[in-house]
Amino acid sequence: MDRKVILITGASTGIGRACADQLHQTGWLVVGTSRREPRDIGWQHLRMDVDDDASVSSAVEAVLTEHGRIDAVILSAGWGLAGAAEQTPIAEAKAQFETNFWGAVRVTNEVLPIFRRQGGGRLIFISSIGGLIALPFQSFYSASKFALEGYAESLAYEVDPYHVKVTLVEPGNFSTNFSDSRRSVPSPSSDPYQTAREKAIKSMEHDERHGADPVEIAKLVATVLASAKPPRRVSVGKFNERVGLLAKRLLPFSTFERSARGSLGV
Repeated sequence: MDRKVILITGASTGIGRACADQLHQTGWLVVGTSRREPRDIGWQHLRMDVDDDASVSSAVEAVLTEHGRIDAVILSAGWGLAGAAEQTPIAEAKAQFETNFWGAVRVTNEVLPIFRRQGGGRLIFISSIGGLIALPFQSFYSASKFALEGYAESLAYEVDPYHVKVTLVEPGNFSTNFSDSRRSVPSPSSDPYQTAREKAIKSMEHDERHGADPVEIAKLVATVLASAKPPRRVSVGKFNERVGLLAKRLLPFSTFERSARGSLGV
């Protein structure tokens, strides 16, 4: 029997790479995409820049031409931007959205006609707990993930009649190269945010470097893909990070905010 074909964005490193490796091992025909060529892979790699319309269109067409179908897509391409909101240049904020939000939209728009013709498909958006609980000094990263949450939830209503299933996976801190690839906004010589910013970013990077193994995310994604009725949202990570999602829903916001400050480094 022909293997199901899955397209994964941001597959060269981090969560995308973990998903590509895991799903390849479990029998999927994996086409991993990224701007850079990854090393030591057992799956197919295709160059694609999610920031570029033509790159996305040609890559999706290439997968369809070679394999005849696309059964699922994992939208994992993304990066982080650290700095005070006030000091972040608009161009940098837009670049953050270009990849984290619009990149996912571009790929989704290319594959949805394919899914409808096939009679169904799966979309898995790699969001973040930071798309539900805002992260200080990562305001535009959080904003891009909050936007992704709203977009995917709205999209799910629209595509459900065509048997397209949408799931948002919301990781906490995982041990990947995310800290190393994060861009930082230059701060002015006289910076009112310096002490708070440095403390928050130091705390954030510590939690990331000591985070869980991204294989946990990959295994969860495999379970979601195997489910006949996949969840709309599913969180993954350490308990003390995930419990914040419940606390935000149940506690008065002022109480939640006071309790969250320490874990957020502020």
